Amino acid sequence: MAGLCAATRALELGATPIVHEKGTRTGGSMLLSSCVIWRFREWDDFRAECPAGDERLQRVVWEGLDEGIEWLESLGAPVVKHETGNPRTIGKRFEPRGLTDTLVRAAGDVRLGTTSEEPTILATGGFQGDSALVREHIHPGGELRLRANPWSAGDGMRHALARGAELSAGLGEFYGRNMPDADFTEEQFVPLAQLYGRAARVFNDRGEEFFEGDVSWSENDLVQATAQQPGGRAWYLLDREALKDPEVAGRVALAPTRIDPSDLPFAAPDGTRVAVRVKPGITHTIGGLRIDEHARIADGLYAAGADVGGISTGGYASGLAAALVFGRIAAESALSGL
Repeated sequence: MAGLCAATRALELGATPIVHEKGTRTGGSMLLSSCVIWRFREWDDFRAECPAGDERLQRVVWEGLDEGIEWLESLGAPVVKHETGNPRTIGKRFEPRGLTDTLVRAAGDVRLGTTSEEPTILATGGFQGDSALVREHIHPGGELRLRANPWSAGDGMRHALARGAELSAGLGEFYGRNMPDADFTEEQFVPLAQLYGRAARVFNDRGEEFFEGDVSWSENDLVQATAQQPGGRAWYLLDREALKDPEVAGRVALAPTRIDPSDLPFAAPDGTRVAVRVKPGITHTIGGLRIDEHARIADGLYAAGADVGGISTGGYASGLAAALVFGRIAAESALSGL
């Protein structure tokens, strides 16, 4: 998303940008998401949720997102819902394919299956697609499943570091969902997400209830904790009360790794009705390249999207929001020579 936003903004400003898309299609991982672009309604909530993030960058995103969303709508991007469904946040849900197509039309020259040796703006999507980089920086207890496009493999990070760029805080953090510990397709990224950890008791393979305290509203803290367990996996155990929630029951029913509690590798607590083996699916990295408020990482080089780190460190915030805001800023900065 960030690269398309940057190119569209650059074209508006009179430039003739070229988008080099490494993959076989446009849209990156945005196309595979639920496509809700949001910010926290209150600034203090943003800081409380992501306390280790760069406050300067957070402020830029928080203050610039509403204008960015209006800009997307002015381009003709189709909105599915005008509310997020979460009282703590404000934003809109776009139709992923429609938003992608809108930005591709507006971006101008988009070339598939190509890269550039001398890019001006890096928007390669993070490094979650490179298992070696994931092991180096995130140190999971087992291989994580990829819940993203396969082309975001640290190309931007490598290029920028060779140009003298610095890395941000939070390199060991990522955003993702606990998924059934089984193969799944891109079309199943959203519907198969086992997003009910707050209603479950969570154990590792040793039968240890490893997560202390309350699970956050996003459940990203639980996902990251699961990644550090033996084998990088966990078990969600649910009782009759939890299964009364139709949303929970529906997601459990879709999980191919659900089993009877008697088949667990440890003794289940009394009252357990069903167990689901889960493993984190990594969507994008939270750490990455360090930028300033102008999206600059080195002289004449800029970055946006999941290549950038340090915005939601310590918690979770909308990656699409940051991609939209800093994608536009990167284009403006590059053309003004900031």
